[in-house]
Amino acid sequence: MKYTFNLKEPKSENETLVLFSCYFKDESKKFVYSTGEKVVPKNWDFENRFIFTAGKNKSKFSESIKKQLNRYSDLFLETESLYKRINEPFTSQILKKSFDEHFKKTVKGKNIFFDAYDQFMAEKKMGKEWSEATVKRYTNIKNILEKFETSRKYKLTFSSINPAFHREFTTFCMDDLGHINNTYARNLGLFKSFMFWAKKNKFTYNDDFVEFKKVERVITNQIALTIEDLGKLMKHDFESKRLEKVRDVFVFACVTGMRFGELSLVSKSNVTDHYIILKEDKDETKEAREIPLTSIARFILLKYDYNLPLIKNQKHNEYIKEVFQELEYNHKVQKVTTKGKENIKEELFFYNRISTHTARRTFITMMKRQGKSDKLIASITGHSDMKTLNQYYQVSEPEKKEAMDEVFNIDIPLKKISGE
Repeated sequence: MKYTFNLKEPKSENETLVLFSCYFKDESKKFVYSTGEKVVPKNWDFENRFIFTAGKNKSKFSESIKKQLNRYSDLFLETESLYKRINEPFTSQILKKSFDEHFKKTVKGKNIFFDAYDQFMAEKKMGKEWSEATVKRYTNIKNILEKFETSRKYKLTFSSINPAFHREFTTFCMDDLGHINNTYARNLGLFKSFMFWAKKNKFTYNDDFVEFKKVERVITNQIALTIEDLGKLMKHDFESKRLEKVRDVFVFACVTGMRFGELSLVSKSNVTDHYIILKEDKDETKEAREIPLTSIARFILLKYDYNLPLIKNQKHNEYIKEVFQELEYNHKVQKVTTKGKENIKEELFFYNRISTHTARRTFITMMKRQGKSDKLIASITGHSDMKTLNQYYQVSEPEKKEAMDEVFNIDIPLKKISGE
């Protein structure tokens, strides 16, 4: 049986649907099925009944549309061949059912790209594969994609995910949204995870996204505290109970290396004489890890009867800056971020650089400065990737000077320098 592709409105000057058609002789019926792909007629080769893939009339979407149309012809031939082998009649209803199931046909008016994204998220959440933080990240990606589609007037379909999309999306994220390299690299990685899922589940055969390169991630200069800073924090007598509680939670995180989201898992039931037994919240497949209980951590737990006075992360980030401002950490420090190839330097007050994440960075930095091994530190923090762990380590200026003084400890000659 022969098949062909035709345009729904071949004389239109605008985009029109590409239709798959074939003729079922026994039914005296012409079968017509919309592929969902759209082309401008000037990009269509009417003689060969296919999109131009070369020459001046080639569309920028031609490669992805070609792949999609080939999916229809391949499935048609595969289904026809199967029914011949089993000696069963191959009917238009069988072909329609096969196309509907394979190409995930949705209710009219729905965008199959975002419908697939919703299905992707629902599947991951139902399977308990994601933490709450991961759900928020993927929800954010969907919001960014919707903003991109509206702002750039770039209709998102699986066929339109091509190098042109990558260029447009990169400039949108970095210029319009002001994302720095690390933010964009993380978000593009999440987007590609969705696309790999979509390809695996046969929403698309388009694999142009595999070649999408992230902008280079950089290690930004961040703040890490010293043991003297922690001592100063604990000795300070706050008039505000609100700030005292925020200080205590922050210091507890500094001396345990725990993520802010893990602090809610601490209770009397999982604290022994020497350890906090923590079951990984971010990845349920990981075994529980033992976090040694220091004297300062135990002091804080006893103060609050093993129920840390936690508030939302956003509020904690706001209040911890007030804590350091009250302690007069008012000196200026430089913040350097990278956007594309450009380094953006900004001077901020020290207290404005402090966040919940500073605590975990402080723990790792202080342990590294004391010469503790990466393997030992990772067993406490729960890191499985040593590269990620080492991105937390911040080398201080005094530390660099001390190291160089130790290495280049050369006796200076007592003779006077010539000419004196």
